[in-house]
Amino acid sequence: MRWIIAAIVAVLLVIIGWRFVPERDEIVIYSAKGVVTVNGPDTIAEAVAVQNGRILGVGARQTLTANYPDARIDETFAGKFIVPGFIDPHIHMVLSSLQYAVPTAPPWPMATPDGMRDGYPTREAFFARVRAVEAEAKPGEPLVIYGFHDLVHGPLDRHDLDAVTTDRPLIIWHYSSHDFYLNSAALEWAKIDASLHEKFEGVPLGEDGLPTGRVFEDAVPHLLETLGGVLMNPFKVKKGLDGFSKLLREGGVTTVADLGYGAFGLGLEDLNIKVNWQSPAHSGYRLYLVPEHRAFEKKFGDKRVETIKDMVSGARGTPAPVLPQVKFFADAAFYSQTMRVSEPGYLAGQSEGSQGLWVIKPDELTSVISPYWDAGLSVRIHSNGDEAQSATLAALAALRNRNQDLRFVIEHGGLFSPDHVAKAGAFGAAVSAASHYVYYLGEAYQAPLGPERGQWISPLASLSAAGVPVTLHSDAPLAPPLPLLAASVHMTRATREGGVLTPSEKMSAYEALEAITIDAAYALGLEDELGSIAPGKRADFTILSENPLVVPGAEWPNIGVWGVVLGGEKRPVSGAEN
Repeated sequence: MRWIIAAIVAVLLVIIGWRFVPERDEIVIYSAKGVVTVNGPDTIAEAVAVQNGRILGVGARQTLTANYPDARIDETFAGKFIVPGFIDPHIHMVLSSLQYAVPTAPPWPMATPDGMRDGYPTREAFFARVRAVEAEAKPGEPLVIYGFHDLVHGPLDRHDLDAVTTDRPLIIWHYSSHDFYLNSAALEWAKIDASLHEKFEGVPLGEDGLPTGRVFEDAVPHLLETLGGVLMNPFKVKKGLDGFSKLLREGGVTTVADLGYGAFGLGLEDLNIKVNWQSPAHSGYRLYLVPEHRAFEKKFGDKRVETIKDMVSGARGTPAPVLPQVKFFADAAFYSQTMRVSEPGYLAGQSEGSQGLWVIKPDELTSVISPYWDAGLSVRIHSNGDEAQSATLAALAALRNRNQDLRFVIEHGGLFSPDHVAKAGAFGAAVSAASHYVYYLGEAYQAPLGPERGQWISPLASLSAAGVPVTLHSDAPLAPPLPLLAASVHMTRATREGGVLTPSEKMSAYEALEAITIDAAYALGLEDELGSIAPGKRADFTILSENPLVVPGAEWPNIGVWGVVLGGEKRPVSGAEN
């Protein structure tokens, strides 16, 4: 009888996804080929002792066993390397849930939960993919396809999409996530006509006086009044987030922060997190939330700062912890050439002749941020173009007169001139850089930016030398949430075309590892909890097949990820050996 019960238990463990959970108060010593602590470039240990989800000690195995004679020795990682748990400090939970659930036609190979998906690097290939998806879709229903990029696929308007179909609303979602392109049926379905041009900058008109089909930035909320019901199908959202979570686990990520909490509506976001993420114990990674200023201003008005502080303290319940930070936007998107650049503006591409867009005007930045800053809330500010960097750093200089200690993290940081680099160091900024600007668009952006500004894309080595803490983020789903791949890009400065952009800005192996561990924890304000392997910190580790500090940068994406230890609990990637 007992063997039958044992067999049933074994089957149930497989079904629910067995994982080792140490008994409470038990001390476990994880022995490894090496423990890369990120407490200095040469700090390599042999083992780490863990109790109740916290690190007790790290060092030589013999020393730890002597210090903790009753500890259980775990040899699972005897041939592997333990590094601090990888952190992606800027992702988007709902956006990832949506985009990983719709058909794609990306301009370059794209990591998906089902493996790498081929890119469509020419206009012809892109339209062939769109036609194939359209032919297989249910007749008459609105169809959204993600991945178009104008610098790869060329210009796009309603006439191009009408040539694919006039029998259904067809919506192409730009790779930046900030732009949509609609065929005539979609324009009619979404009630977008020429009258909206006076209201929204993001509804341009063609020579015929009618909408071109492009809808972007300030006009997107109007589009989502119709499109939102299609995108936010709860079954698709769950499928998308499940796939996104799978990617995070495969990448060895133990912690993420959603930069934009509230942007899609607290009701939808809270439900998505409660149902589909749940908690670290179930989802396999920690999630923190950073409120978005415009969303909270719209919903809570004068109570917005008080509401955020109540969320941070726990006085107002949230489905995941809220950090004492607020997200702002200085300008628009790097990928869609709407970031704000200096004169003479864009020299080529879909924004040729313009300078891009402000989200918060330069003379308003300080006053918009001040109520939060004065309440002790740190800043995470989307700031991409070089003119945006000038405005953002000017605001920081003014804010520093009021508080020297709060964190001010520039998000994405597409362009930094040498003057911007110096000011970022002098004013105590940190930079959370978008991981793949260099690789995806480093060469494609040379014509739109020109030779001088084209060399200012993500100068991370210069920023580090200026004393600026630098981390990397995926901005997922805009780039894959795979930290080893992200770090590799900035160690090699490789472009997708096979070149190298500003090789003087290459990061060292140790700088790159810091960027996805301790410096990422700094951006979250959690460096006392996460980001390195030291006594008292959370026992969050990523388990690798090789020591990344001795592997060439170009090979980092090929380092095997066994899985993670989260709060002292082993969590192998599906199929990994225990």
